[in-house]
Amino acid sequence: MIAWATTALVMAALLSLALASVRIVIGPTNADRIVALDIFLAAGVALAVAASLLTARTVFLDVAIGLALVGFVGTIGWARLVQRADPPGTSEDRS
Repeated sequence: MIAWATTALVMAALLSLALASVRIVIGPTNADRIVALDIFLAAGVALAVAASLLTARTVFLDVAIGLALVGFVGTIGWARLVQRADPPGTSEDRS
C-alpha cells in the first residue's frame, strides 16, 4: 500500500513540475511565474517525503521541512519584489 501511494505521489509531483514549467515559460505575468516557482518547491517537498517513505529514513523529512521554510520566505521575497516593481495601477494585465 505504501509503495502504491508513494508511486502516486511521485507521479503527481512530476505532473505538477511539468505544468509549472509551462506556466513559467508562458505565464503572462510575473505573479504567474512566482506561483509556478512555488509549485516547484511544493513538488520538491513532496519528492523529499516520497524519498523518506521509500527509504524509511527520517533525514528526508528534515530536508522537506527545510525546503518548506526556505520556500515560504522566498515566496514572500519574490512577491515583495514584484510588488515594488509594479506600482499600483500599472499592472501587466491591463490593456
